[in-house]
Amino acid sequence: MSAPAPTGALSRWFFRPVPLARIAVFRVIAYLFIPVDVFLTTAWVRAHADVPVEWYSPLLIGRLLHLPTPTHTVVMVVQWALVLAALAAATGRAPRILGAAVFLLYGEWMVIAMSYGKVDHDRIAFLVALAVLPTIGRARFRDRRPSEAAGWAMAAVFITVMLTYFLAAWAKIRFGGWDWPTGSTLTRAVMRRGTPLSDWTLELPWLLTTAQWAMLTLEFLSPLILLVRSDRARIALVLFLLGFHVMVYAGVTIIFLPHCVAILSILPWERLTARWQRPAPSAVDQSWSSSSSAAR
Repeated sequence: MSAPAPTGALSRWFFRPVPLARIAVFRVIAYLFIPVDVFLTTAWVRAHADVPVEWYSPLLIGRLLHLPTPTHTVVMVVQWALVLAALAAATGRAPRILGAAVFLLYGEWMVIAMSYGKVDHDRIAFLVALAVLPTIGRARFRDRRPSEAAGWAMAAVFITVMLTYFLAAWAKIRFGGWDWPTGSTLTRAVMRRGTPLSDWTLELPWLLTTAQWAMLTLEFLSPLILLVRSDRARIALVLFLLGFHVMVYAGVTIIFLPHCVAILSILPWERLTARWQRPAPSAVDQSWSSSSSAAR
Protein backbone atom coordinates (compact mmCIF):
# COMPACT_ATOMS: atom_id res chain seq x y z
CA MET A 1 0.00 0.00 0.00
CA SER A 2 1.51 3.31 -1.06
CA ALA A 3 1.88 6.20 1.34
CA PRO A 4 -0.74 8.95 1.08
CA ALA A 5 0.24 11.95 -1.05
CA PRO A 6 1.19 15.15 0.79
CA THR A 7 -1.82 17.37 1.41
CA GLY A 8 -2.35 20.85 2.69
CA ALA A 9 -1.01 24.22 1.59
CA LEU A 10 2.30 23.79 3.40
CA SER A 11 2.94 20.37 1.91
CA ARG A 12 1.98 21.62 -1.54
CA TRP A 13 4.49 24.45 -1.17
CA PHE A 14 7.28 22.15 0.02
CA PHE A 15 6.64 19.47 -2.58
CA ARG A 16 5.62 21.66 -5.49
CA PRO A 17 7.14 19.79 -8.44
CA VAL A 18 9.86 21.46 -10.49
CA PRO A 19 11.35 20.20 -13.76
CA LEU A 20 14.41 18.03 -13.44
CA ALA A 21 16.16 20.23 -16.00
CA ARG A 22 16.37 22.93 -13.32
CA ILE A 23 18.30 20.55 -11.10
CA ALA A 24 20.62 19.51 -13.93
CA VAL A 25 21.70 23.09 -14.59
CA PHE A 26 22.00 24.17 -10.97
CA ARG A 27 23.93 21.01 -10.10
CA VAL A 28 26.60 21.87 -12.67
CA ILE A 29 26.80 25.46 -11.41
CA ALA A 30 27.13 24.36 -7.78
CA TYR A 31 29.73 21.66 -8.37
CA LEU A 32 31.87 23.73 -10.76
CA PHE A 33 31.88 26.56 -8.23
CA ILE A 34 33.69 24.38 -5.70
CA PRO A 35 37.14 24.48 -7.39
CA VAL A 36 36.74 28.26 -7.66
CA ASP A 37 35.86 28.41 -3.98
CA VAL A 38 38.73 26.14 -2.91
CA PHE A 39 41.47 27.82 -4.93
CA LEU A 40 40.29 31.44 -4.84
CA THR A 41 37.70 32.46 -2.23
CA THR A 42 38.87 30.03 0.46
CA ALA A 43 42.51 29.71 -0.54
CA TRP A 44 43.36 30.87 2.98
CA VAL A 45 42.04 27.57 4.35
CA ARG A 46 45.13 25.81 2.99
CA ALA A 47 47.21 27.91 5.37
CA HIS A 48 45.73 25.89 8.21
CA ALA A 49 47.80 22.97 6.97
CA ASP A 50 50.92 24.66 8.28
CA VAL A 51 49.77 26.16 11.58
CA PRO A 52 50.32 24.47 14.96
CA VAL A 53 47.65 21.87 15.63
CA GLU A 54 47.16 23.40 19.09
CA TRP A 55 45.39 26.31 17.42
CA TYR A 56 42.63 24.00 16.17
CA SER A 57 39.41 24.44 18.15
CA PRO A 58 36.85 22.33 16.29
CA LEU A 59 33.28 23.36 15.83
CA LEU A 60 30.62 21.39 17.70
CA ILE A 61 30.07 19.04 14.75
CA GLY A 62 33.80 18.40 14.59
CA ARG A 63 33.80 17.40 18.25
CA LEU A 64 30.70 15.23 17.96
CA LEU A 65 32.01 13.35 14.92
CA HIS A 66 35.60 13.24 16.17
CA LEU A 67 36.87 14.65 12.90
CA PRO A 68 40.65 14.50 12.42
CA THR A 69 42.89 17.35 13.44
CA PRO A 70 43.83 19.25 10.26
CA THR A 71 47.47 18.35 9.77
CA HIS A 72 49.19 19.18 6.49
CA THR A 73 48.32 15.77 5.06
CA VAL A 74 44.67 15.94 6.13
CA VAL A 75 44.15 19.39 4.61
CA MET A 76 45.78 18.48 1.30
CA VAL A 77 43.86 15.20 1.02
CA VAL A 78 40.53 16.91 1.74
CA GLN A 79 41.30 19.69 -0.72
CA TRP A 80 42.15 17.50 -3.68
CA ALA A 81 39.51 14.88 -2.92
CA LEU A 82 36.88 17.65 -2.78
CA VAL A 83 37.95 19.23 -6.06
CA LEU A 84 38.12 15.92 -7.93
CA ALA A 85 34.79 14.73 -6.51
CA ALA A 86 33.12 18.02 -7.47
CA LEU A 87 34.41 17.85 -11.04
CA ALA A 88 33.21 14.26 -11.32
CA ALA A 89 29.80 15.14 -9.84
CA ALA A 90 29.39 18.00 -12.33
CA THR A 91 29.20 15.40 -15.12
CA GLY A 92 25.91 14.16 -13.69
CA ARG A 93 27.11 10.58 -13.30
CA ALA A 94 26.43 8.66 -10.10
CA PRO A 95 24.63 11.71 -8.69
CA ARG A 96 23.83 10.17 -5.33
CA ILE A 97 27.27 8.72 -4.55
CA LEU A 98 29.36 11.57 -5.93
CA GLY A 99 26.94 14.19 -4.59
CA ALA A 100 27.10 12.71 -1.09
CA ALA A 101 30.91 12.62 -1.29
CA VAL A 102 31.03 16.29 -2.30
CA PHE A 103 28.73 17.28 0.56
CA LEU A 104 30.77 15.39 3.17
CA LEU A 105 34.10 16.66 1.87
CA TYR A 106 32.89 20.25 1.64
CA GLY A 107 31.48 19.96 5.15
CA GLU A 108 34.91 18.87 6.38
CA TRP A 109 36.50 21.73 4.42
CA MET A 110 34.20 24.14 6.24
CA VAL A 111 35.06 22.62 9.62
CA ILE A 112 38.74 23.15 8.83
CA ALA A 113 37.99 26.71 7.71
CA MET A 114 35.82 27.76 10.65
CA SER A 115 37.61 26.10 13.59
CA TYR A 116 40.15 28.85 14.16
CA GLY A 117 37.97 31.57 15.65
CA LYS A 118 36.10 32.90 12.59
CA VAL A 119 32.73 31.53 11.45
CA ASP A 120 31.14 32.89 8.27
CA HIS A 121 27.39 32.85 7.75
CA ASP A 122 27.42 33.07 3.96
CA ARG A 123 27.93 29.34 3.33
CA ILE A 124 25.00 27.68 5.02
CA ALA A 125 22.63 27.91 2.03
CA PHE A 126 25.31 26.53 -0.29
CA LEU A 127 26.03 23.71 2.14
CA VAL A 128 22.32 22.86 2.29
CA ALA A 129 22.24 22.83 -1.51
CA LEU A 130 25.09 20.30 -1.55
CA ALA A 131 23.22 18.23 1.03
CA VAL A 132 19.94 18.01 -0.90
CA LEU A 133 21.21 17.63 -4.47
CA PRO A 134 22.15 13.94 -4.00
CA THR A 135 18.59 13.15 -2.84
CA ILE A 136 17.16 13.85 -6.30
CA GLY A 137 19.06 11.34 -8.36
CA ARG A 138 19.60 11.57 -12.09
CA ALA A 139 18.53 14.73 -13.92
CA ARG A 140 19.28 15.78 -17.49
CA PHE A 141 19.29 19.18 -19.16
CA ARG A 142 16.35 18.35 -21.43
CA ASP A 143 14.35 16.47 -18.81
CA ARG A 144 11.30 18.62 -18.17
CA ARG A 145 9.46 16.02 -16.11
CA PRO A 146 8.15 17.51 -12.84
CA SER A 147 9.62 16.03 -9.69
CA GLU A 148 8.40 16.44 -6.11
CA ALA A 149 11.83 15.39 -4.84
CA ALA A 150 13.40 18.20 -6.85
CA GLY A 151 10.75 20.60 -5.57
CA TRP A 152 11.49 19.68 -1.96
CA ALA A 153 15.23 20.10 -2.49
CA MET A 154 14.88 23.54 -4.07
CA ALA A 155 12.44 24.58 -1.35
CA ALA A 156 15.01 23.63 1.29
CA VAL A 157 17.64 25.81 -0.38
CA PHE A 158 15.14 28.66 -0.84
CA ILE A 159 14.23 28.60 2.86
CA THR A 160 17.89 28.59 3.87
CA VAL A 161 18.61 31.57 1.61
CA MET A 162 15.79 33.40 3.35
CA LEU A 163 16.99 32.39 6.82
CA THR A 164 20.48 33.68 6.02
CA TYR A 165 19.02 37.18 5.78
CA PHE A 166 16.47 36.86 8.57
CA LEU A 167 18.93 35.40 11.10
CA ALA A 168 21.51 38.03 10.13
CA ALA A 169 19.00 40.68 11.21
CA TRP A 170 18.25 38.74 14.39
CA ALA A 171 21.98 38.55 15.18
CA LYS A 172 22.35 42.30 14.69
CA ILE A 173 19.69 42.99 17.28
CA ARG A 174 20.75 40.14 19.57
CA PHE A 175 24.35 41.32 19.86
CA GLY A 176 24.10 45.01 18.93
CA GLY A 177 20.66 45.84 20.28
CA TRP A 178 18.38 48.37 18.67
CA ASP A 179 21.31 50.77 18.66
CA TRP A 180 22.79 48.79 15.77
CA PRO A 181 20.90 50.61 12.99
CA THR A 182 21.91 53.98 14.44
CA GLY A 183 25.53 52.94 15.00
CA SER A 184 28.58 53.26 12.79
CA THR A 185 28.89 49.76 11.31
CA LEU A 186 28.71 50.91 7.69
CA THR A 187 30.85 53.94 8.44
CA ARG A 188 33.64 51.70 9.77
CA ALA A 189 33.23 49.39 6.79
CA VAL A 190 33.60 52.24 4.31
CA MET A 191 36.57 53.67 6.22
CA ARG A 192 38.36 50.30 6.23
CA ARG A 193 37.35 48.85 2.86
CA GLY A 194 35.76 51.70 0.95
CA THR A 195 36.13 52.33 -2.76
CA PRO A 196 35.75 55.48 -4.88
CA LEU A 197 32.13 54.42 -5.32
CA SER A 198 31.42 54.61 -1.58
CA ASP A 199 33.97 57.01 -0.06
CA TRP A 200 31.70 59.98 -0.73
CA THR A 201 29.07 58.56 1.63
CA LEU A 202 31.30 59.41 4.61
CA GLU A 203 30.33 63.03 4.05
CA LEU A 204 26.67 62.13 4.51
CA PRO A 205 26.40 60.24 7.83
CA TRP A 206 22.60 60.25 7.67
CA LEU A 207 22.74 58.28 4.43
CA LEU A 208 24.68 55.40 6.01
CA THR A 209 22.33 55.35 8.99
CA THR A 210 19.35 55.23 6.64
CA ALA A 211 21.01 52.37 4.75
CA GLN A 212 21.42 50.44 8.01
CA TRP A 213 17.74 50.87 8.84
CA ALA A 214 16.79 49.81 5.32
CA MET A 215 19.06 46.76 5.50
CA LEU A 216 17.65 45.66 8.85
CA THR A 217 14.06 46.16 7.71
CA LEU A 218 14.53 44.21 4.49
CA GLU A 219 16.27 41.37 6.32
CA PHE A 220 13.42 41.08 8.83
CA LEU A 221 10.95 41.08 5.93
CA SER A 222 12.88 38.41 4.05
CA PRO A 223 10.31 35.64 4.83
CA LEU A 224 8.05 37.39 2.31
CA ILE A 225 10.26 36.15 -0.53
CA LEU A 226 8.84 32.67 0.08
CA LEU A 227 5.57 33.94 -1.40
CA VAL A 228 7.17 34.37 -4.82
CA ARG A 229 5.64 31.86 -7.22
CA SER A 230 5.81 32.85 -10.90
CA ASP A 231 8.94 32.43 -12.98
CA ARG A 232 9.03 36.13 -13.81
CA ALA A 233 8.86 37.05 -10.13
CA ARG A 234 11.64 34.57 -9.33
CA ILE A 235 13.89 36.11 -11.96
CA ALA A 236 13.18 39.59 -10.58
CA LEU A 237 13.91 38.39 -7.04
CA VAL A 238 17.25 36.88 -8.06
CA LEU A 239 18.24 40.05 -9.91
CA PHE A 240 17.36 42.10 -6.83
CA LEU A 241 19.32 39.90 -4.42
CA LEU A 242 22.36 39.61 -6.67
CA GLY A 243 22.20 43.32 -7.36
CA PHE A 244 22.33 43.99 -3.63
CA HIS A 245 25.43 41.84 -3.22
CA VAL A 246 27.13 43.42 -6.23
CA MET A 247 26.39 46.86 -4.77
CA VAL A 248 27.91 45.84 -1.44
CA TYR A 249 31.00 44.54 -3.22
CA ALA A 250 31.31 47.76 -5.21
CA GLY A 251 31.13 49.76 -1.98
CA VAL A 252 33.18 47.75 0.54
CA THR A 253 34.67 44.87 -1.53
CA ILE A 254 32.78 42.18 0.39
CA ILE A 255 30.75 39.58 -1.45
CA PHE A 256 29.20 36.30 -0.33
CA LEU A 257 29.90 34.12 -3.37
CA PRO A 258 28.63 30.77 -1.98
CA HIS A 259 25.40 32.45 -0.95
CA CYS A 260 25.06 34.02 -4.39
CA VAL A 261 25.46 30.58 -5.97
CA ALA A 262 22.70 29.26 -3.70
CA ILE A 263 20.48 32.15 -4.83
CA LEU A 264 20.80 30.88 -8.41
CA SER A 265 18.77 27.81 -7.40
CA ILE A 266 15.67 30.04 -7.41
CA LEU A 267 15.87 30.61 -11.17
CA PRO A 268 13.73 28.58 -13.62
CA TRP A 269 16.70 27.15 -15.50
CA GLU A 270 14.46 24.80 -17.46
CA ARG A 271 13.38 27.77 -19.59
CA LEU A 272 16.97 28.10 -20.77
CA THR A 273 17.43 24.43 -21.55
CA ALA A 274 14.11 24.37 -23.43
CA ARG A 275 15.77 26.44 -26.15
CA TRP A 276 18.24 23.62 -26.77
CA GLN A 277 15.53 21.12 -27.53
CA ARG A 278 14.82 20.26 -31.13
CA PRO A 279 11.29 21.21 -32.20
CA ALA A 280 8.95 18.27 -32.49
CA PRO A 281 8.17 17.33 -36.11
CA SER A 282 4.93 18.80 -37.39
CA ALA A 283 2.05 16.72 -38.69
CA VAL A 284 2.93 17.75 -42.26
CA ASP A 285 6.53 16.59 -41.80
CA GLN A 286 5.38 13.29 -40.35
CA SER A 287 2.92 12.78 -43.22
CA TRP A 288 5.61 13.55 -45.80
CA SER A 289 8.04 11.17 -44.07
CA SER A 290 5.40 8.40 -44.08
CA SER A 291 4.64 8.98 -47.75
CA SER A 292 8.29 8.87 -48.65
CA SER A 293 8.75 5.61 -46.77
CA ALA A 294 5.75 4.10 -48.52
CA ALA A 295 7.05 5.18 -51.93
CA ARG A 296 10.40 3.50 -51.23
